[in-house]
Order: sequence, then structure tokens, then C-alpha cells
Amino acid sequence: MTAVRERPGAPAAPPARRGLAERAAGLAYRYGLVAVLAAMLVLFSLLRPAFATYGNVLIVLQSVAVVGVVALGVTVSMTTGGFDLSAGACVGAVVMVTALAMVRFNLTGATAIVAGLLTGLLVAGVNVLLTVVARVPDLVATLGTMFLFQGLALIATSGQSVSAGMTVDGAPAPGRYTEGFAWFGGGTVASVPVPVIVFVLLAAAVYVFLNHTRWGRALYAIGGNAEAARLAGIRVGRHRALAYAVSGTCAALGGILLSARLGRGDVGAGDPYLLQSVAAALIGFAVLGANRPNALGTVVGALFIGVMINGLTMLNAPYYTQTFVQGALLVGSLVVSYTLTPGRRERKTR
Repeated sequence: MTAVRERPGAPAAPPARRGLAERAAGLAYRYGLVAVLAAMLVLFSLLRPAFATYGNVLIVLQSVAVVGVVALGVTVSMTTGGFDLSAGACVGAVVMVTALAMVRFNLTGATAIVAGLLTGLLVAGVNVLLTVVARVPDLVATLGTMFLFQGLALIATSGQSVSAGMTVDGAPAPGRYTEGFAWFGGGTVASVPVPVIVFVLLAAAVYVFLNHTRWGRALYAIGGNAEAARLAGIRVGRHRALAYAVSGTCAALGGILLSARLGRGDVGAGDPYLLQSVAAALIGFAVLGANRPNALGTVVGALFIGVMINGLTMLNAPYYTQTFVQGALLVGSLVVSYTLTPGRRERKTR
């Protein structure tokens, strides 16, 4: 009987060497992003000693607080397989609504906060109607919602910024930002900025919600296989509505913090937060090998962006390079998450 000849080619690597390479690749996949973050911290600290000071740490944390708050909501929407592109527009709309409430209508800061939260729920409600009721694909639906609320914010303010002393119908606006409301943007508790405290508390709440409640487990099940989740008795529509409600609420909270920090309602104030929040959430996929939306990864992703921007700023890098750096960082994390995943590599080699 003739022996079967092996296909000519390079000799196979020894099992021990192949196993070592696989373990090294697994460690790089799981801890690579955290290692790069640690390396950046060390590098920036060596190049600019002021980078490692307590004051600069607070600056970095405060700069990523709003992004992180919005990104946590985007993360929850991703758990069901959705994608909330309206988050940035929601932030901008809430900034304008809170400014109008206090400056134009002379209402209290508490009333402005309630109005901002209701605006976030309104955005979420439109997303739910489009995605759950009308069954429009998430990307298309939330993109439409984004343009809708960007336009509404411009119409409500006639395309102008809202600030104390502005002219309304030929007379100065009757109100201004209240001190209590402004405290949410510039106040501190034991020297820690209030937005940082809100970010930390929200991150802990989202982590517990996604990992230690039946609602969170149901959201992940829907994202994995919506039909299987439905057959298992999970009410898919209700849980997807919950995910968008959480995303809208987080975006509204981010808008309130941003409005309090700015002290005015700037047109387009929320535009940068879509890219940054989505980048933070997607970068989180590659943190500790999670390969899925998760609160811890999103926090690390937001810190990654904040550290990089702060470090480049201290090194006097041109401001117009920051968007490119964020894009390169996002592309790299996506390659790690979707191409270098150990399970995905094994399926491709079969």
C-alpha cells in the first residue's frame, strides 16, 4: 500500500514552540492595550515630569469624564447588538435645553437638570420607536435621530449660542446659569472634580448592571443571538428599549455636565463626543480580551484617549493631529478585537 505523501511546504513548528507562541499571542491580546497605556504613562512622565503630577492627573480625569459618561451609555446600547449614533446629538441638545431653561426662561438649575434628562429620554424614545417598533436597522435609525435632534437644537436657538446677557426680542435675557448648576461642572469634593466622581459612580453602576443582574445578562444574550434569546423567554423588544433608555440617560447626564462646565449653550457642543465616546467603547473591546462591550473596557478606553491627548498636548504636538491619533488608535483596537482574537484565528485556520 502506497504511503500518502505530505503536501510540500515549510516544516511544522515543534509543538513546544507553537504552544509558546500561542501563549504569547494570548497574553498580548489580553493585556496588550493595558501594557501600551502603562508604557504611555511612563514615556510621557519621563519626557514631561509635570505629566505625572496630581494636578495633571485630575485634569486628565476631568477631560475624559464627559466622554466616559456618554461612552458608558453607548456601551450598554452595544450589548444588544445596537449602536447609538445619536449620543453626540443628544449631548448637544441637552446643552442647549439646559441653557435655554436657565437663561431664556429664568428657571432653576434643578428644573434645567430635569429638562435635560427628559430630553435624553425623548431621544431614546425616538430610537426605540424606530428600532423596536418600526424595525429600522439601528445604524440607520440612530443616524436619523442624530440629524433630527441636531436640527431641533438649531431651530430652538435660531442657530445661536445661549449665554447670560444675550438679547431676546430686543431685551436682555432674564436669567443666567445658577451657582448650584455650575457646581456640577466646576465644583470639587475633597479636591476631586464633581464630573470625575459622577463618572466613577456611573462606571461602577453600569459594571454591576451588566455583569451582576439578570437584565445585564439578558442584554448580552440578545447581542449574542436575539432569536435564541427570544426562544429562551427573554423579551427582546423590552430589553432593547431599556438599552437605549440607559444610553439616552447617560448622554443626557454627559450633556448636563458639559453645560455646567461651559456655562453657556454652544451650538454643536456635543459634536466631538460621538467619535470619542464610540472610540472609547470600541477600544474597550480589546481590554483584557473581553471582545464584547463592557464597562471596565470603556473606562480604560476613555482613559487611553485622555492620556494620549494630554500627553501630546504637553509635548506641543499640533492640535490638528489629535483626530488622526484617535482614529489610528481606534483602528488598531478594532484589528485586535476582530482579527487577532484567538478564537477567530482558530476558526480561520480550519
